[in-house]
Amino acid sequence: MLDAIRMRRISIAWVYAFLGASLFMLLLLSVTTGIAPIAVTEALQALLGESNESASLIINQIRLPRALLAMSVGALLALCGAATQGLFRNPLADPSLIGVTSGASLGASAVIVMAGTLSVSFVGLSLVSLGAFAGGMAAVCLVYLLSNSGSGTSVATMLLAGIGISALAGSGTSLFEFYADNDMLRRISLWRMGGLDGADYQRLGYATMVLLVLGCVFPRYSTALNALLLGESEARHLGLNVKRMKRVIIVLVAAGMGVSVAVSGAIGFVGLIVPHVMRMIVGPDHRHLLPLSALAGACLLVLADCLARLLLSPSELPVGVITALVGAPVFVALLRHRHQYGMQAA
Repeated sequence: MLDAIRMRRISIAWVYAFLGASLFMLLLLSVTTGIAPIAVTEALQALLGESNESASLIINQIRLPRALLAMSVGALLALCGAATQGLFRNPLADPSLIGVTSGASLGASAVIVMAGTLSVSFVGLSLVSLGAFAGGMAAVCLVYLLSNSGSGTSVATMLLAGIGISALAGSGTSLFEFYADNDMLRRISLWRMGGLDGADYQRLGYATMVLLVLGCVFPRYSTALNALLLGESEARHLGLNVKRMKRVIIVLVAAGMGVSVAVSGAIGFVGLIVPHVMRMIVGPDHRHLLPLSALAGACLLVLADCLARLLLSPSELPVGVITALVGAPVFVALLRHRHQYGMQAA
């Protein structure tokens, strides 16, 4: 028994090491590849301030903030996805179930159509980003209010409320698209595809700050999420304040998703696929599942951003298109695997 525990610890340690090394290599790949390829040695010199002016400008002002933003947003999406799946006790749950993505799309569409070509920024974020954040937060608040009652917050009711609010927000977005002109329609479409082309250090700062908060708070609830897998009544019998835990997790997931869509647009499948795959690799223990999901999500989005810049170079694909192209087949494969496993178990 002790040997099995030691072997599992060693295997999990190898997963940490592999993902950490992969993230470092992908970040290095991200800052060296593009329309103007830069050698690894020259990139390292630019990071140390010892390279020529043009290479230093490309690395430090364009590629480095973009690579780090991809890392932060990917980690945010996957971390929020792992917490959402633990909260709903469903390995195929997604953070968009609580309406934040649909609400953000409605907020961004409203700003694009109503503000037109007005170019105004506040605290380093454009009006579209601020509208997306406000729309996502408003949607989550509505979902929480609809699912909350005197006896507590029902996860099933929250799921149904999220579906309803998402449908309502989707119809609102369609209404704005109906009144939009061609330029506005293109801006809405590009935003909904997700992209990291507007990366800068201010956006990186917001994403990193929220990621640090979630990275510090979520691990404190890892044991509670493990207990919640047994059921809400069992978790209460173990002495957990389930209502407070739900409230904290919902607020943190909403904040993480709201910031991610504000700085990078709507990027799908990362919060759904990554935690599910990591759960298959390391098991359902949230003490390891949460940090490993964050690492794997960061790796996936950095890789997706590299592909988005290289596949049609010198043109650039929206990174959300790459994650969808990768995520949708993986999702179908996971569904087939679960179905076959269930048939064999039966």
